[in-house]
Amino acid sequence: MIFKQTRFVLALAAILSVGALAQTGAAATPAPSVPAPSAAATPKIGIINMQQAILASNEGRRDFETLQKKFEPKQTELKGMNDEVEGLKKQLNTQGDKLNDEARANLVKTIESKQKSLQRSLEDAQGDFQSQQNDILNRVGQKMMEVLDKYAKDNGYTMILDVSNPQSPVLWAGASSDVTKAIVDAYNTQSGVAAPPATSRPSASAKPAGTGVKPAATAKPAPASTTPH
Repeated sequence: MIFKQTRFVLALAAILSVGALAQTGAAATPAPSVPAPSAAATPKIGIINMQQAILASNEGRRDFETLQKKFEPKQTELKGMNDEVEGLKKQLNTQGDKLNDEARANLVKTIESKQKSLQRSLEDAQGDFQSQQNDILNRVGQKMMEVLDKYAKDNGYTMILDVSNPQSPVLWAGASSDVTKAIVDAYNTQSGVAAPPATSRPSASAKPAGTGVKPAATAKPAPASTTPH
């Protein structure tokens, strides 16, 4: 994210020429006093974890918790699909050598088909959740930028850097330069959104619980039985 920076201006010293002394030896007229140039203002730089600020705000917490609840049915659905695949795999591993070739081949085909269906559903859920998560981040983030802009100007900041990006060039910063909490407090006051009931707060990498389901490995047919069927 690009933050608006408060520019400071260096004061320039005026250079005044002094008239030459009169050749007659008369006393020279004193040069007018020149005020000393003002020293350049010391830059005031702060940092903010913008993603953390969005998730910590009352509005962000409320909307992310709502999003997670919305995806709970999908989580249950994906878990059921995964459990079914795991059950079929277990059946293949424990009973495969007792099945004839046709039955074993059909079971393997069923497992592969259900695994593909699970994988597609999983990818769709992840994409849908990520899209809606980004919508929340962008919507709240845009409004939070307005709060950040006012806070920076009111408190004389020259620059505020976002350290939520792992590629941030900031290697170290004192705690006093972190304005994250101040921005969250100011945003909560401006938004008027009440704090959600105390629950576990969503993490920055929040994903629908269903995305934690991993499709079973591709099923392989059990070794053929050495006894005639």
